[in-house]
Amino acid sequence: MHEAHITIDPAFRVAPVRRRTFGTFVEHLGRCVYTGIYEPGHPCADEDGFRTDVLDLTRELGVSTVRYPGGNFVSGYRWEDGIGPRERRPRRLDLAWHSTETNEVGVDEFVRWCRKAGVEPMMAVNLGTRGVEAALDLLEYCNIDSGTHLSDLRVANGAKEPHGIRMWCLGNEMDGPWQIGHKSAREYGRLAAQTARAMRMLDPGLELVACGSSGSSMPTFGSWEATVLEETYDVVDYISCHAYYEEKDGDLGSFLACATDMEHFISSVVATADHVGARLRSRKKIHISFDEWNVWYLSRFQAAEPPRDWPVAPPLLEDHYHLADAVAFGGLLITLLRHSDRVAAACLAQLVNVIAPIMTEPGGRAWRQTTFHPFAQASSLAAGEVLHLEPVSPLYETAAYGQVPVLHAVATHTGDQTVVFAVNRSTDRPLALDVDARALGPVRVLEATTLTGPDVYARNTADDPGRVAPRANPDVEQDPLRVVLPPVSWNVIRLGR
Repeated sequence: MHEAHITIDPAFRVAPVRRRTFGTFVEHLGRCVYTGIYEPGHPCADEDGFRTDVLDLTRELGVSTVRYPGGNFVSGYRWEDGIGPRERRPRRLDLAWHSTETNEVGVDEFVRWCRKAGVEPMMAVNLGTRGVEAALDLLEYCNIDSGTHLSDLRVANGAKEPHGIRMWCLGNEMDGPWQIGHKSAREYGRLAAQTARAMRMLDPGLELVACGSSGSSMPTFGSWEATVLEETYDVVDYISCHAYYEEKDGDLGSFLACATDMEHFISSVVATADHVGARLRSRKKIHISFDEWNVWYLSRFQAAEPPRDWPVAPPLLEDHYHLADAVAFGGLLITLLRHSDRVAAACLAQLVNVIAPIMTEPGGRAWRQTTFHPFAQASSLAAGEVLHLEPVSPLYETAAYGQVPVLHAVATHTGDQTVVFAVNRSTDRPLALDVDARALGPVRVLEATTLTGPDVYARNTADDPGRVAPRANPDVEQDPLRVVLPPVSWNVIRLGR
């Protein structure tokens, strides 16, 4: 058995827990919207055509914000297509995902769905094929009360109250050659700055996100962020990060340590942003919106043959997650929390069907994927302050990242409760975790759960939706505090009096 140790001290604060860490993403991609959140003919559909089973699961998941409508989709999107009477809305070819977009769901429907789900909408504007004017038009339509052409059009379309969207993404992944309207860093930075200044003239209280690199492996990573921020530093609040991970060539050990790469990604972007700020002699701090992250078997998608026609809502990117995916996923969540001082928002990509924690059948059932559980537990229990932990842990060798700790952990603390979120990355050995909680006063383990099992590739299905789920951890000692974490496991330990 491995041995590890953590010391919990409420004086060692990182930052408040940010509710926007628990955001997700709804893109017009595959079955995320159609037969995902929206399916008028479904037995569970409400009066607006939204699946109430998906709404229930979204609330259970604990989602705080939802980014919309893309993603790659937004770089060719005409937002006007998705408003007004449905029978008059045009069908368009979506170049990003080689599909036909019916525009049955647009901004008004999305905001209505957000209100029902109890989540904050986060909107992206098209800076691929469009620019300042279209962004201003969409902002006026969404946020101005009434008395102008576009605000009155929204009212006429049934939304009397303004949508009041505060957080806006200035395009998506504009560094990527696959992106419609792909630009150089300087071209994009200038357009983003122009758009941001104009949007602030209309609504000064907005929070704006500039596009960072679409991955740390991009050849322009670092220089892209520096150039974009040189142009936008004074007019944006966030720079975005995107990262996806998968198990490659059967290397489970490296996959379970993928949060090591995310840690380096975040630190690199923070260093670059602060360097630009120092050169500009600005005291402002740019935060990170990690608005796309997940486990995604991208190599399978890239190897698949693209559609020969233009289908409506084809099944795309429907990864079916297993236990090991959920454990690696939990490690990524821990990393986001550990960097709450600079990661102010994050969006799990995506919410339903498309590399998602929720799966649905058209006309049928909905169920929780394995990755649903770490997200739901963290969103429900992480509160108060994120505490700085320096785990004392054995190391193991990985092909991708060298030596990494077996234990990856973070803690959050309120006056009444402290919660430890921990991953045991070992593929074959349990980890005995000793917890020094003397600084908290007299506390005990109130609850300890673990997501684990004998088959690390076990999945949940519609027929067996509870195969992989958190269970009570029986290996708990109270004095001194000690919890045994099984191999390949996500663990939640709740401490209190």
